[in-house]
Amino acid sequence: MNVFEHKIRNVLDDSNPLTNAAVKNVRLVLGSGGARGMAHIGVIESLIEHGYTIKEVAGSSMGAVVGGIFCAGYLTEYKHWLHTLTKLDVFRLLDFTLSSQGFVKGERVFRAMETFVGDSEIEQFKIPFTAVASDITRRKEVHYRSGSLFKALRASMAIPTVFKPVIDGHSQLVDGGVLNPLPLNVLTRKDGELIVAVNVNSDSSSGQKEVRSEENKERAAYLRMLDTFRSQILKIDSNAEENIEHLGWFDLLNKSYDLTQDRLTELMIHLHQPDIVVNISRDACGVFEFYRAAEMIETGRKAFKSVMADAGKKS
Repeated sequence: MNVFEHKIRNVLDDSNPLTNAAVKNVRLVLGSGGARGMAHIGVIESLIEHGYTIKEVAGSSMGAVVGGIFCAGYLTEYKHWLHTLTKLDVFRLLDFTLSSQGFVKGERVFRAMETFVGDSEIEQFKIPFTAVASDITRRKEVHYRSGSLFKALRASMAIPTVFKPVIDGHSQLVDGGVLNPLPLNVLTRKDGELIVAVNVNSDSSSGQKEVRSEENKERAAYLRMLDTFRSQILKIDSNAEENIEHLGWFDLLNKSYDLTQDRLTELMIHLHQPDIVVNISRDACGVFEFYRAAEMIETGRKAFKSVMADAGKKS
């Protein structure tokens, strides 16, 4: 029996309180992935319901948003707010700008969140938290472990060319997923604790609810609306040869970004080897489909349950 299987057997064996107590502590890593990151909420809730204590959280992009709000103590309020969002609400939260660095300022959504979360200092959290951003000026990761929560989250989720970068001194900060979509390297590892990683960019659709045809049509229409808006304000020539399939701006960006994140995620998992990886299919939800909160949170719950069931079979 390898170390991983031994840990999982102890987690699942409630009849052994000594070994079970030792592995009830979890260090949690939440990956980037836009609206799919709402599934992180379902995983966090499932961990707590199964008696785990989350000792530390690290996150990138949407993983940083969910993780930071959880560590601040406002995950329930955030979840309820997400449940209220409609497609129109999501569109209204995108404060468009004519800047060539990005067509969304990203301030409106944080002002809305601040009404029920407030801003807080990361170093005051009872649960240690790290948000990962990418410094494109100095070409390195930036780890926020102190200071303003919203400043850290705004930098961590600044998707290049979509959200304006955050300027911090001589640095320009963008989405943490650019360099580290699953930041396993920032955790403090301790014996007798589980490292749990949540990857919301998985290629596998196993265990995921198939997206219905009507939902696909709605998603395509929604992204076309955003794509058209950006093309107009930046006057981008979107003409293509008649015999060549033309990818819209969002499709081109997302497909390119997906490839990069896939490779980086695989590398992080290979190098840092978490005990448990909870995979959420990339097909489960579009990057900007935040109006699907209830569905994605439940997807996170089901994915966690599936992983634990598989681990039980292997042990």
